[in-house]
Formats: sequence, C-alpha cells, structure tokens
Amino acid sequence: MQFQWDWLCFSVLLFSAVNAEYQGSEVEVEDFDKNSEDANVDESGSSLEVVYKTPKPTGEVHFTETFDDGMLSGWVLSQTKKEDTDEDIAKYDGRWEIEPLKENMMPGDRGLVLKSIAKHHAISAMLTQPFIFDSKPLIIQYEVNFQDGIDCGGAYAKLLSQSDDLNLEYFYDRTPYTIMFGPDKCGEDYKLHFIFRHKHPKTGDYEEKHAKRFDVDLKKFYTDKKTHLYTLVLKPDNTFEVSIDQTVVGKGSLLEDMVPPVNPPREIEDPNDKKPEDWDERAKIPDANAVKPDDWNEDEPPNIEDPDAVKPEDWLDDEPEYIPDSNAKKPEDWDEEMDGEWEAPQIPNPKCDKSVSGCGEWVRPLISNPNYKGKWKPPMIDNPNYQGIWSPQKIPNPDYFEDPHPFQMTPVSAIGLELWSMTSDIYFDNFIICSDNEVADRWAADGWGLKKLVASANEPGMFSQLIAAAEERPWLWILYILTLAVPVGLGILFCWPSKKVDEDLEYKKTDGAKPVTKGELEQEIQGQDEELEGLNDNAEDEGGEDEDSEEENETAQGSREEESSKSNKSGSEDEMKEADESTGSGDGPAKSVRKRRVRKD
Repeated sequence: MQFQWDWLCFSVLLFSAVNAEYQGSEVEVEDFDKNSEDANVDESGSSLEVVYKTPKPTGEVHFTETFDDGMLSGWVLSQTKKEDTDEDIAKYDGRWEIEPLKENMMPGDRGLVLKSIAKHHAISAMLTQPFIFDSKPLIIQYEVNFQDGIDCGGAYAKLLSQSDDLNLEYFYDRTPYTIMFGPDKCGEDYKLHFIFRHKHPKTGDYEEKHAKRFDVDLKKFYTDKKTHLYTLVLKPDNTFEVSIDQTVVGKGSLLEDMVPPVNPPREIEDPNDKKPEDWDERAKIPDANAVKPDDWNEDEPPNIEDPDAVKPEDWLDDEPEYIPDSNAKKPEDWDEEMDGEWEAPQIPNPKCDKSVSGCGEWVRPLISNPNYKGKWKPPMIDNPNYQGIWSPQKIPNPDYFEDPHPFQMTPVSAIGLELWSMTSDIYFDNFIICSDNEVADRWAADGWGLKKLVASANEPGMFSQLIAAAEERPWLWILYILTLAVPVGLGILFCWPSKKVDEDLEYKKTDGAKPVTKGELEQEIQGQDEELEGLNDNAEDEGGEDEDSEEENETAQGSREEESSKSNKSGSEDEMKEADESTGSGDGPAKSVRKRRVRKD
C-alpha cells in the first residue's frame, strides 16, 4: 500500500511541475550580493534581463581586464613562431575577437574569444604592477566558457616571469613563466593545471612542478557550455587552493603535493654500484636430488577418444554437412581463364538440420586422458643461497637541497594565453590578479555572479527538459506514459467504490427507511406474546418455577399495568410514533416494553 501511495504522490508532483512550467513565467530574484551592482528584472518575459555594469576593483590589484570597452588595449599579439613545428602551422596567427556570449548574454558585457581552429594563438599583457612573492598571497581568477564544447585544446593562463629582456611580441611556448593555471582537455582526458617553475638553489636550473591530479569529475565544466570561474590561491605558508565556481576542488602543499617533489631525496642510489656476478636472486630452485618416477609416461596425449561413446542411431553417414547451392548461378562476367573453374557456393545441408544428430563421417568425441601427466619437471624448493633482490647501495645526494619556502617564486610581470585548439569560440573574461580574497569575491560577484544568475533564470523548466530528452530518446515517451498511467490506475482501483458496495449501501438504506404500520406491529407483538405464554404454560406444568420467578412475574405484570395506563393517556398518535421509532432503533428492551403496551390496549 505504501508503494501505491508513493506512486500517487509522484504523479501529483509531476502534474504540479507541469502546471508551474506553464504558469510561472515570472522570475523572483534575490540580491546576489548586497554590495554588487543593481540588477533590473524584466518580469514580462521568460528570460532574465540584467542591466550590466563593468566590474570595478574594490581594493589593491595587480591586474584586471573585462574587455568591455571592445578594444585590446594593452594586449599584444605574438609575432613569433613556434619552434620544432612544421612551417605551415608554426606561426601564432590564430585569430582573437572581443564578443559577447552566444548564450545568456548581458548587454554591455564582452569577452576575449579564441576564433581559429588548428592554429597557434598567443596574446599577452603587462601587469599594472609586478607581483612579488613575499608575505601576501597570490590570487589569479578568470572566467572560461567553452561555447561550442571542446574536442582538444586548452584554456589555461600563464603568469610570465619578470625579466629585463621580456618582449611580449616574441611571446611563445618557451617564454619563461612562473605559474601556469587553468583547464585543458584532449580526448577524454579532462585536466585542470596548476604548474609552477621552481628554481634549483644550487644549479640555477628551473624545473616544472605539477600539482597532483585533483579527485573531482571535471567533465561537466567542459561540456555544459556555461561560464565557469577558475581561481587559484597561493599562500605564503606554502599551501594552495584551486576552486571552480567558488567551490574548492583541490588543495595541498607545495612541499608535499607536487610532482616531482620540490626538495630532492637526501640519498640516492649509487650510479656506479653494480650487482656482483655471483649474486643469487632466485627464491626457488629445482630440487637437484629429485628423480622422475618410473611410471611417469611423458608420451601420453592430453586427450583421447571416448571409448564409451556410441554413434547415434539417426546419424547420417552418407550425407555431407555442406552441399552446393543449387540456386546459385555463375556470374556473367566470370572468366574461367582468369578466375578458374566456377563452383557453386556451399550451403548447409538441409537434411542435417536439428532433427538429426549429425552428418558425415562419425568420430568418437575426445575426453581428457586420465593417464596424462605431461613432461616431468623436478619440484621447486627454497634456494639455500638466496640473497634477495639486489639494489644499488645508497649514497648522499650530491644535489640535495632543502627549500623550506617554495612560495617565494620568481616575480611575475605579465599574463599571457598561449594556446592550441581544435575547437573555436573559447570565451575568456574578467581576469584579476590580487592578494585579497574579498576583492576577488567582489569582482566575481559583479561579473561571473550575474552571468550565473542569468543562466539559471534561462534554464528550461523540468517539463521542457523532459520533452527535450524524449525528442532525443523516443523510448522515453513510453516511460512517461507508464509513469502517469500507473498512479492514475491505482487511484481509480483503490478510490473508486465497487458496484457491490453500492448495492449493499442501497439495500441497507431502503431497508432502514421502510415504514411499519400499526397493524403489522400488533401482529408481530401478538405472535411474540403467544410464544411467551406457551413457554410459561410449559414451565408451570413441569413445576420448574420457584417463588422468585413468581415474584418477578408479579413485578413485570405491575409494570405493564402502569405503562398501559400511561399509554392510554397519550392517544393513538403517540402509539404510532413510538411504534415507528421502535422499529428503526432495533433496541431489545424498548421493544419489550412497547409490546406490553399494545397488549394492554
């Protein structure tokens, strides 16, 4: 019963959702942030229209860019070529445009869009002030929207290292950078990079350190065609946090969660150490004292014919399993000199169908040979000379160092996008580099927050989503019909009264409302009194009554006389009324009293 009521509740919820889809075209919007810019909502349409204003930083920043002016002021397109690449694709000639979003756009809001396919793209800009890794955290944050999805390509940003010879016109894949951060995807490998280049304190060489893979499913961020906010926070205590849409998806330590580790091991294997020639690594060896048993026959085959097998009686020895197809004809272009003599293709013999056990020459089936032992080998025993797995001895690492503060990286003076993509229309917007979480959050609220608000308001309702899903998968219509039909059928089954119940109710109502006349009542009471007198006469004849019963009869007789005198005073109308009431009530004692009243009359 509980299951059936669950179906009924689900049906009600589904109908409510459909009704809300058709009736609810207005959208109630709460403030995304108390200090964010005002948003005016047009309630006459089904989509949310926001009066957009370009975000302004509310504190100290090192770089911001909204692209809302429609110009690439301050940005420099690379004029160089990519090394170790074919000449025809080595140039960074990928096209960039400043455009609004294709979907869920807000008037006045624009972003930087990668437009070319299968080309190298490179564009960069100087920071308003370099970022030096000292006592303040580094926060880099920006928006990405894969408007057409993504097949293979990246959307990561590079923070270029500060140097005297940095020239943005020659920005390419080997330009020194300090941090690389952002999404990347190729095939079914979805990544979110966080890489920093660490300087070896002894040799001065740089080595890339990659954050360990984050334990999160990134696919939806690449495929839903929505704008997502990517944030990296590096703290002076050597910890980091990576967030998507202001939700932390990964965090760790620069000292413990990077590959390869920042600090090398104290000891390493001696490269000059070699394994001795007599070193025995065999844990088990054949028993040299073992002797092959005399009855061991290595010539026995693994399988033999079953001697107990009997040919089935319906086996057709004279019928082949396959016969030439009598309906086949030699092709007109068949050349016997080149193609050879033509033969009709073979088809299964119809006489050898499942009605018989088989056709052709019968052979006994094979079974495992119980005498088969295979080639004899001596058993294995523990090696008395086993010395374990050899490994080189450890020596102090001549390149060992300990950097307790990897956060103190090479200062950053520019930001750049150096990308290859097989999908166009990758949208970038609202870059910010700062040190204050509140500044970054306010910037996100005035930019990405409004985009999220508009996208949520424009999402189709549940009913529209069900229809769209059924258009792609027609078999869902059957599921929808069953989902609606089952609870409705159960409701009719358990809520609709049956015909038998109606008949019983009708019978009871008719029987209860049937009038009783005075004459019928007197006849019924007269018959009962005669039965009672007959019982009393039998009791007197048998002498079964004692003094107590006589007193009870006298008392009952006196009560009848008193009640009779009262009934004479009430008149014939009261008698009829009492008779009718007694018939409807069905009360035993009341019937007895009224019987005696009529008898007295």
